[in-house]
Order: sequence, then structure tokens, then C-alpha cells
Amino acid sequence: MTLTFPNRSRSYDETRERVRFIGHDGMFEVRFSVETNALSTATDDEAHYLAAFDAARTTIHDVAREIYRNARKTEYVLTAADFR
Repeated sequence: MTLTFPNRSRSYDETRERVRFIGHDGMFEVRFSVETNALSTATDDEAHYLAAFDAARTTIHDVAREIYRNARKTEYVLTAADFR
């Protein structure tokens, strides 16, 4: 199976300073989050983090697929280093 992202929803986790989103590998749910410092924004406002995520969604999903392909787990945290 291939990792897909049929659900476009995402949410901001203020406590962990991450934007969370979900992928699916067949019937299995795979949780992802992106650290806010990996998003190109200089603010700590939830709306800006979500907008930055939306603007980079394709790249974020591509990175998530690559990381998932290398090590299949049920939860991943993407950092700025993953986007280099």
C-alpha cells in the first residue's frame, strides 16, 4: 500500500508546538506532526502555523511519505532537518 492523505484536516498542538495531521496506509491510520520551527513563519500564532502548513502541504506530504517508506511506525514527528 501507499501512504495517502485523503483527509485534509490538520490541527495545532500548542503544548508541543506542532501541527498534527493524519495519513493512511490502506486501513491503517498513521499520525504525523510537524514541529513549528520547520514551518517557514516567524510568528507563534496558530492561524499562521496552519496557513504555513497549508502552503507547504505538498512538500510536507512528500517528506512524510519518504520517512514512512524508510521506517514504518504509527507516529512520526517531522523536524526542520527532515526538509533539508
